[in-house]
Amino acid sequence: MNAHDNTLGGGAHGHDDHGHHEDEGFHATFGGYMTGFVLAVLLTAVPFWLVMANVFDKSRTTALVLLVCAAVQIVVHMIYFLHMNFKSEGGWTMLALIFTIVLVVIALSGSLWVMFHLDQNMMPAMHDTKNLP
Repeated sequence: MNAHDNTLGGGAHGHDDHGHHEDEGFHATFGGYMTGFVLAVLLTAVPFWLVMANVFDKSRTTALVLLVCAAVQIVVHMIYFLHMNFKSEGGWTMLALIFTIVLVVIALSGSLWVMFHLDQNMMPAMHDTKNLP
């Protein structure tokens, strides 16, 4: 074996060493799953209590808090249960997720925009019936 064989993979740092380190990625532990479970339960129970107890006077405030809790719960599920981070699979899973989120936001905001304008422009008779005796 010569020096050329050692540098091309025949030596100690050959094809078996792909540069993986123990600290890359997320390793599932019981404590990690329990943390995710407790956070998921809290992020479900608190919004349920907010709605059932009618804590806020305005429904918009309640809806905003529900949306924030839902977004945080999605992140909790992705981190603790799906083990997604920027280190796993070279960051491609996170980039695919970000792209998906952008597409979902565009689709939802566009749908809400269309529905709002349809309500305003296509159904004037429905708005006039509110003042009837």
